[in-house]
Amino acid sequence: MTAAASLSPDQRPAPMRQAAPERMGRIVAVTGAHAIILLDAKDGFYDENQKGAEIGTLMKVETPTSITLALVSALSSPTPTHNISESELRIVEVEFIGELPKDAQGNAKSFRRGVSNYPSLGDLVYRANREELALAYACDAETAVRVGFIQQDPTIPAMIKIDEMLGKHFAILGTTGTGKSCTVALILRRILEKNPQAHVLLLDVHREYAQSFKGLAEIITPDNMALPFWLLNFDEAVEIIIGQQAHREADVEVLREIIPIAKARYMGNQRRDKNGGLRARDALVDNNIGVDTPIPYRTSDLTGVLEEYIGKLELRGELAPYKRIKARIEAISRDPRYAFMFGSLTVQDNMAQVLARLFRIPVNGKPIAILELGGLPSEIINVVVSVLARLAFDFGVWSAGKVPITFVCEEAHRYVPNDKTTGFEPTKRAISRIAKEGRKYGVSLCIVTQRPAELDPTILSQCNTIFSMRLTNERDQEILRAGISDAAASLLEFMSTMGAGEAITFGEGVALPTRIKFDLLPPHELPRSHTASFTKNWSKDLSDDTFLHEVVSRWRAQTYNPDSAGYSIDEAAPPAEATPIASMGHVPQTTAPTPAVAPTPPRPTLRREGFGAPQPAAPDASQLSVQPTGFGRMAPAIPAPTAAPQPAAQPPAQQSLASLIKQFRT
Repeated sequence: MTAAASLSPDQRPAPMRQAAPERMGRIVAVTGAHAIILLDAKDGFYDENQKGAEIGTLMKVETPTSITLALVSALSSPTPTHNISESELRIVEVEFIGELPKDAQGNAKSFRRGVSNYPSLGDLVYRANREELALAYACDAETAVRVGFIQQDPTIPAMIKIDEMLGKHFAILGTTGTGKSCTVALILRRILEKNPQAHVLLLDVHREYAQSFKGLAEIITPDNMALPFWLLNFDEAVEIIIGQQAHREADVEVLREIIPIAKARYMGNQRRDKNGGLRARDALVDNNIGVDTPIPYRTSDLTGVLEEYIGKLELRGELAPYKRIKARIEAISRDPRYAFMFGSLTVQDNMAQVLARLFRIPVNGKPIAILELGGLPSEIINVVVSVLARLAFDFGVWSAGKVPITFVCEEAHRYVPNDKTTGFEPTKRAISRIAKEGRKYGVSLCIVTQRPAELDPTILSQCNTIFSMRLTNERDQEILRAGISDAAASLLEFMSTMGAGEAITFGEGVALPTRIKFDLLPPHELPRSHTASFTKNWSKDLSDDTFLHEVVSRWRAQTYNPDSAGYSIDEAAPPAEATPIASMGHVPQTTAPTPAVAPTPPRPTLRREGFGAPQPAAPDASQLSVQPTGFGRMAPAIPAPTAAPQPAAQPPAQQSLASLIKQFRT
């Protein structure tokens, strides 16, 4: 079956009568993969009714056994003239990219890269027709999705190969305002429509993607997130508990010593509760607990060990590190901003529930988890990203890649900057490890950034599929030119002038380097990335300070609600030429946008021990007491149970996760 035959009916180009081939000129020079074409005097440059060749146009040369295809990379006129009656030499430079082999009857078959029969001097050159374009850009309909159309012919869909793109990572680049967020939402939605049992984790820095995936996403916000502190490795724990203070070496060594002790005490208490005593073999296992082993422990055990050291007479002259660590642990345990990590009343081994919610196992109709990082303390965001990237990679390793995961990193230049003196080194290592080794374990990486020059070049070099939208900075453009073929490099000349929703795409995930126009999402699927309307908001005044009080309240409570921000946004209709095109059974809605919903008040923060952990039954109203949680927010305090509840039977998916975690720890 040919590639064109594998396309679904709605992807195939409309039937048309076979038109006469449009001759462009003849070959006058050939050098390896490049050739120079002398255009005919009566070509598109002279005839106003025909479109002339431009960079990225696909040309063809007939040979006895195949149709050789070439991309236009440069245009020039060595002898220009203003006199229309005088002849003028005009040449086109092309790069050969592949061929369409011919069968016994002379009909073109599916496209293949490389050229077996090079054209020679004097061979005639024609513009590729619609059927040949469809064959060149065709992809297997079973493993590819449409995201737009090619610039040369709007009837030819722009397809992406899911396995090739995700298997070797991909990047979406573009200056702010070019439609980068809409592109991320479009690509992910098309992939999820094709693969409803996918496993995607999206880091949402600006809280803009929840609207794009309503009904398909598990939305994790600072209010409902619970990431147990004991999942931190040592470097991450040092960053939170000790920070970047001067002369911290003594504090780091103290923390390195007490964390394994706290873990051993927790494990010992668990075994005593279960077996009525600690066996010798269990004590030996506790001695092998490392500082990075993902085993639960209590902050009370940490402070208890510190108090024991402080009480020793022989350490009277060296107590400062112990006191500093103890004070810091107590401070962050009380800080409501860290409640998602340190605010649990009890400590449970719920690592399987954490992984289940993050990586959607089981999917339960929500193949993507959106983690909204906005509202988290700025000093801890990098640590959270480090934990998530490390968990994604380790899960891929210990599951042997049986559950492929896509890790989407928005604003990636924040976490893996090129500057060695900025950023958080464990975060760089975790994301770099996915980029370098994740393919082997089914962990793919999507990098989204507006400044490629500020991104670690190692990360970008591992992305084998690139969607480059408008980039005006010369350094950003040079980063891309350094690692791509000549044909795609010529297309990059358009980067500074492309409109919103256009991109140059090249790499493993697409058939050929090309300039594409993305399909438009319907209004209810667009991300919340609109620009505030200055003229509209500046045309009115606020009569009182009620608005400021609301802002201060949300600011202190760290409960940002975009619907109640009080701004008018520019909802200008898209231009007529950017009409959405139906694709893959998706028909854009033409109904009026959904009216704005009145903002709901912030809900009480229920402190949970882990993602997806079973919640206790709601207590009677008489048993509830209200305690302040800081920043003007009140939360119900649920009394701790008098006896440890018996664990409920786990579903099969969580049983397999539990077995993986046990294997990882041992």
